[in-house]
Amino acid sequence: MAAGVPGPYSGVSTLAFVARASALAFGVVYGSMKLSYLKAKAKSYNKAEAKGHH
Repeated sequence: MAAGVPGPYSGVSTLAFVARASALAFGVVYGSMKLSYLKAKAKSYNKAEAKGHH
């Protein structure tokens, strides 16, 4: 494929766009799940720490 050749191609592949959008959505969902897991883990750890000191 030659660079700079004019044509109907817009430069944005639908497949690439869908892949990026899917990766972004997966990352957001994974990140929120991971964050909630870590928050719950920290909460139980802090509860156990408080229980151990008293």
